[in-house]
Formats: sequence, structure tokens, C-alpha cells
Amino acid sequence: MSDYNNYNSRRRFLAQSSLGLLAFAGLPGLLNAMEGMQAMPKMPPRKASPDFKPDVEIELFCKQASVPILVGRETKVMQYSAKLLQGPKEAVTEIPGSYLGPVIRLQKGQKVRIHLHNGLSEATVTHWHGLHVPAEMDGHPLYAIDPGQVLVYEFEVLNRAGMNIYHPHPHETTAKQVYHGLAGALLVNDDEEAVLGLPSGEYEIPVVIQDRLFDTDNQFIYARGMHDRMTGFYGDRILVNGRADFQMDVDSRAYRLRFLNGSTARIYKLGWDDGTPITVIGVDGGLLEKPDIKPYVMLAPGERLDVWADFSGRSEGSQLVMRSLSFSGVLPKMGMMMHTGSLPVGSDYPIFTARVARKVSDSPKLPATLSKINRYQITDTANPNKPVPIAISEAHMAMQLNGRPYAYNDVQDFERIPVNTIQLMEVFHAHGGGHGRHATSDAQGAEHQGGMMGMGGMRHGRMGGGMGMGGMGGGMGGMMMAMAHPIHFHGQQFQIVSRSIDMATGDDYATVRDGFIDSGLKDTVLVMPGETVRIIKPFQDFKGLFMYHCHNLEHEDMGMMRDFLVV
Repeated sequence: MSDYNNYNSRRRFLAQSSLGLLAFAGLPGLLNAMEGMQAMPKMPPRKASPDFKPDVEIELFCKQASVPILVGRETKVMQYSAKLLQGPKEAVTEIPGSYLGPVIRLQKGQKVRIHLHNGLSEATVTHWHGLHVPAEMDGHPLYAIDPGQVLVYEFEVLNRAGMNIYHPHPHETTAKQVYHGLAGALLVNDDEEAVLGLPSGEYEIPVVIQDRLFDTDNQFIYARGMHDRMTGFYGDRILVNGRADFQMDVDSRAYRLRFLNGSTARIYKLGWDDGTPITVIGVDGGLLEKPDIKPYVMLAPGERLDVWADFSGRSEGSQLVMRSLSFSGVLPKMGMMMHTGSLPVGSDYPIFTARVARKVSDSPKLPATLSKINRYQITDTANPNKPVPIAISEAHMAMQLNGRPYAYNDVQDFERIPVNTIQLMEVFHAHGGGHGRHATSDAQGAEHQGGMMGMGGMRHGRMGGGMGMGGMGGGMGGMMMAMAHPIHFHGQQFQIVSRSIDMATGDDYATVRDGFIDSGLKDTVLVMPGETVRIIKPFQDFKGLFMYHCHNLEHEDMGMMRDFLVV
């Protein structure tokens, strides 16, 4: 009984501390909404500000719809649609024959107002994945609106050129809404990109990859039980831009393919069937400094790739197939046994076909230099000797970060970040035997982060309910549950500083290691079992709550999500 009382007393202290910091951060409205509430608080829908003068204004509708995907009966989906109220006509472009939301195209420096209309039968909110916007514009579940309500977003586009995503982010139902169709691409352009003369118009093609499971009546099947959520939910049909058996007819010239992994859980290893190398020119946070040529590329949920695909010299009628190549290690052995259907995780299967339909003589040249990235050094961070820990833990019926399930009022000391600072962070698997090379080679060792009770306390003690880090008994028991996690950070994009891997997982890692693009800016990073990834992340301009979570969306909905409170 004393442990229970101590636990609840600590919870009350943390809640009061978090509420006080929210007031300190200049968010009294959020403070008022949270006081006295035990569940996710509910903020009143934000209205348009008369002082905000938008360059682009859009009405964005979430609605139920029926669309043709497979032969036969139409499939019921959730769908975004949009109406452009103000701005250039290219700001909103439909994807023909797709249930996906229209492509939104913005320019750096534009001021944008978006009216989100909830036409669903449940609460929703939209997150602008990749955009650097104020906390109240970021789509935190606190701001979810009920059916029939309207939420107004207003922000300036601060990002450099790149491909971002808009998708729902309601508490515990994000995966279901995304799976049923609510997702779209948001492209930002800027002057630096414009001078390159990259393929555009019909030669710039979004490639949104998703997997879905259909019943015999062409309706989506989703998450029939907890076992479908533990490793993430996987379909047995690949859809590209919302269409099955996707084929693109191309000219014999260069194209710009904008890849987005829109699956809730499936990880892809993309490679051309004839072994043609993949030329990557950009990732989540926009263009690389120079092209990076890879034999294959990994693409986890929430990640994006900007690919220069040159079909020059290929004969009319020839075909090139983009496949997901075989790899291993992203699921625990018991998880692999659960996914032995027609499209097993890590197997080899086609994604789409590019068919050369016309011979042409002109094609743009690949620029040798693409952009300039202003990079930070570890010495620029506020905590060069004490990285903020992001500890991944898996246990039976529990997916957690830093040993705790998600709770709105549960911000820990190390999750309170001073505004306008640059932070060193370390993402790792917290299973018994340490976390990569830093467990033994770094001086900080057990005092990795003062507010965390040390890593030993996390592994062997209960931190905030559930089974915590030691739920599987630590050591090899934990590793038996280990799987790959795409960790997404809201707010500004980050640099990847280093990756290190536990030698025990080396054979599996060898099947994916050449497919990581770490030279660009990122907002989502795939962390393999036994891997430690160090990143440098800025927290500039805006105070408030910014989430970080697993972008395996079933895991996010199970509680594998936390908040940073920027103060």
C-alpha cells in the first residue's frame, strides 16, 4: 500500500509541476484546460485571428467516402478533401483516382491559414508532420475537435524546401484514421531549390506507399486484436498513391520521385529489380548537399525520400520494377512467426512498375551540388556530455519510451527543454546489456541523465506503471521482444550524428545498413534492435508541448509517445 501511495503522490507532484511549467511557458489556456482533469484535456477549437493576413487559405475537410480501389465494390474510407480560398492555384492539387488527400504545395515565407472541418463520426486533429510551427498549430491531441467542429491553423512556412506529411493525430486513434485513408503530402518550395531546375510538373511524381488488408467485399480490415498491434498492423496488398498494381508511364528522361512511407507499420527496402543504383537527392528535411547513390534505401513509416530516377537510354516499352528487397531483424522472432501471410515483413515483393512509354531526346542533368545545410556540432549543444535519453522498451502488451506510457501531464525533468537551445539526444534500446557503444565507452555511463534515475534504475525498476524497462526480465528476455522503431520528433528537424550497433544483431543489421541516408536533415529515424543513434535537435522559436513517438502508429496508440515541454 505504501508503494501505491508513494506512486500517486509522485503523480500528483509531477502533474502540479507540469501545470506550473505550462503557465511559465506562457500557455495559460492549456493550463486551465488541464486543471482537475484525469484524461486527455480538451481545448476549445481555435478561431481565425483577425490580425493574421494569410497568403494561402484552405478549407480542409475530413469525411467518410467510398472509392474504387480493387475491381468490384467500392471501399469505404476516411478522406481529406480541400478547397482553396486564397492563393496560387498550385497550392492544392488532387491525385487522380486516389483516396489520399490532395497535395498541398507551399512556398517558404508564406503565411497560411487552414480551416479543418471534422466531417467524421469521431474526434480528429491534423498534424503537419515535418513542419516547424507553434505548439498550438502542431496537431497535438489536446486540440482534437469533435464531429461538426472546425479548427483553424495559422502559421508561417519556416521550413526549407522538402516533402512533409499531413495526417491525423488524435489520442489513441491515429493509426486507425491513417489506415482508413487520412493522409496527404505537403510540399514546400524555396529559392535555393528553384535555381536547380529539378524535374517538375508531370516529371515530379509523388509515390505514397501503403499496405492494406481487404476482406472479400473490398473493405479494409484493421487490427482485429491486440496481437495485431504488438508488432504493428500489416496488410497483404501494396497500394501506391491509393491504387493497387500501380504503373507509371514515363518518358526516357529524368524524373523526380517523391517517396513517402504512408504505412502504419511496414518498413520497405527499396531497390530497382535490375540492380540500378538509387540516386537520392533529399530526405525528410529536404535536399541533401549532394546526391547520394545507394544500392537500396530503407524507408520506414513517416520517412520521405527524394529520388532522381533517370530513364534516359531505355528503349520504348521497357520496364523497370521498384521492389522491396529482402531483409531481416526488424521484428522479433515471435513476431515474424505471426506474419507469415502472402506478404511477410522483410520479404521480396514489387511496389510499382515504371514503363517507358515514349522516347525523348532532352533530359535535365543531375546537379553536382544541391543545397547548403547549416550543420551543428556537438560543441554547439547545451548538453554535450549528457545527451537527452530516448529509451525504447518493448514488453508484453506494453510499448514505451523512457519506461513510461504516454500521459498528458507526465513531463519528466529531462523532457523540459529550454527554448532556443540545441540538444544532443541519444535513442537506444533499453534491454539489459546497455545501449550501444556509449554504455561502456562514454564517461557519463550510469549518470547518463540526472533526472532519469540512471539507466540502471530504468532497466530494473518500475517507472510510472506498466512493466517498464525490466518487464521482460532485462537482458536476453528483452532482446527477444526487440524490434525496429521509427522514432519521430515533432518540431524542428535534426541531424544524425552517429549510429552504433550491438554486435549480437550484426548479421541482421548487415541486410539494411547500406540503405540509411544520414547526411540530410531528418524528423524520423529508424532505430534497429541493438542500435544506438545520436542526433542533434534544435528547439528554437516556440514554447509548449511537442511530441516524440514511435511512427509505427499502432505503437504510438499503445502509448509509445512522450511530450517535450519547451519552456
